[in-house]
Amino acid sequence: MAARISRLITLLLALFVCMQAQASLFSSPAASRFVPVDQAFTFDFDQQGAQLNLHWKVKSGYYLYRQQIHITPQKATLAPFTLPAGQPHEDEFFGKSEIYPQDLTLPVTLQQAGSGATLSVTYQGCAAAGFCYPPETRSVPLSAVAASSTVAAPVSASPAPASPLPFSPLWALLIGIGVAFTPCVLPMYPLISGIILGGSRHYSLGRLFALAMLYVQGMALTYTLLGLVVAAAGLRFQAALQHPYVLMALSLLFILLALSMFGLFSLQLPASLQTRLTLWSNRQQGGSLPGVFFMGALAGLICSPCTTAPLSAILLYIAQSGNLWAGAGTLWLYAVGMGLPLIAVTLFGNKLLPKSGPWMQTVKEGFGFVILALPVFLLERVLGEAWGVRLWSLLGVAFFGWAFSISLRASGGKWRLVQITMLAAALISARPLQDWAFGAPAAQQAAASLSFQPLGSPQQLDSALQQAKGRITMVDLYADWCVACKEFEKYTFSNSAVRDRLDQLQLLQANVTANSASDNALLQHLQVLGLPTILFFDAQGREIAGSRITGFLNAADFQAHLQKLTP
Repeated sequence: MAARISRLITLLLALFVCMQAQASLFSSPAASRFVPVDQAFTFDFDQQGAQLNLHWKVKSGYYLYRQQIHITPQKATLAPFTLPAGQPHEDEFFGKSEIYPQDLTLPVTLQQAGSGATLSVTYQGCAAAGFCYPPETRSVPLSAVAASSTVAAPVSASPAPASPLPFSPLWALLIGIGVAFTPCVLPMYPLISGIILGGSRHYSLGRLFALAMLYVQGMALTYTLLGLVVAAAGLRFQAALQHPYVLMALSLLFILLALSMFGLFSLQLPASLQTRLTLWSNRQQGGSLPGVFFMGALAGLICSPCTTAPLSAILLYIAQSGNLWAGAGTLWLYAVGMGLPLIAVTLFGNKLLPKSGPWMQTVKEGFGFVILALPVFLLERVLGEAWGVRLWSLLGVAFFGWAFSISLRASGGKWRLVQITMLAAALISARPLQDWAFGAPAAQQAAASLSFQPLGSPQQLDSALQQAKGRITMVDLYADWCVACKEFEKYTFSNSAVRDRLDQLQLLQANVTANSASDNALLQHLQVLGLPTILFFDAQGREIAGSRITGFLNAADFQAHLQKLTP
């Protein structure tokens, strides 16, 4: 009896060892190490009267994207709110962003909530090890909140994202200084200085500085109020300003503004309105502090052809940012930058000013290229990274080519060095355009050679599996918001040894970027937690046990995994 029990135990142990060996044969280094989304980001909320708190408990080794948190009310109005600053994060494909690797609590004030009101909360995050979850949306039921007459008008329910443009308020100061040296502005400073002083320079240095500074501050006040108005409008329509069609329209406006700096046409106020404002300004008493201040305020409304395009570009930037303080501060710094040369002329006379000449037109045209950088940033968000690189390349070639042609007008040994530098910079900038026109790099060509069949539903998957013709089928689940998916394309699928192995398989790919209902149905059917996920099915259409890949694998590890499936 004891011998039989011993043999039975031995048989069971042997069976267990065999099962373990079989499981380990197809186990992936990235398999089964990620938790479901509800465990990675545990979402909760609580409401006390008009105060609602949204909570995310973030598991260690995971993070939420700040820009992917969106809140949409139904039958309710939210007070303006701002997400807390996140931890800086950067990757090869999406550039700089902000993430929350720790727990997050977001307080939201309800201005009013009717019966049956709800809040849709959308968020998305990833694992630091290289695994991203599809966007999740949770519905938060709200208790009724009576509207208060003292509460400000409602604004967009989505927090204003970080400005997408390559700009900071300090740039406005530099642009203002640069605009001061354009042909429409610099020659006017001696005349304006004389008007400010009332035709007399018999003042102390302190008085001269006070008069010039008050004129500049009056001009700055006009610009600051303009910045506040535009920023408030941009904040109210922030969501609409992020729409691709709006971004393309804004890009077209920026291009037109840049063309005006190149002299194709002039932008300025109607002549009749400019004349009326000038007459009002001239009626003010020069040498009087209040009169000079009012002169400056009116001067801020008189836009010359050289100042209209940069000012309009800054206003469009402010509308995109939707930040009231940044809007006011940016225009104030712009006005101060324009006013600094005027202060210098008022204090020390014309001797500090450079002589007028063709160089001022060069400064004006240079600002045209600065403005052209703004549509590139906007269009990159619409067209994607690849086209963004090409647009930057095109702008670089245009700028350095222009700079090279300008340098040819000068003579001397030092200018020869500048010419060589500009020509070399233009050639380097043209490289992405050359790759696009005459052939992509080898890695991109290799990735493009993989002939994936598109997959959109469980029914299409079943049909494709039936037509596998005795081959193993690989199903790649891809999305544009998945960093590791792009790493698979660039670093793994481009490997020649990997491609040779994949040629033996039927290749299917489901693009679930849109996170639509059909996408979610396919993910649920395949019991997929997140991306990247790659599945393998045998010739009979059954998923091969233990063969599923979750997370990124480099070419060597992926090839080793394929060797177990296709010896």
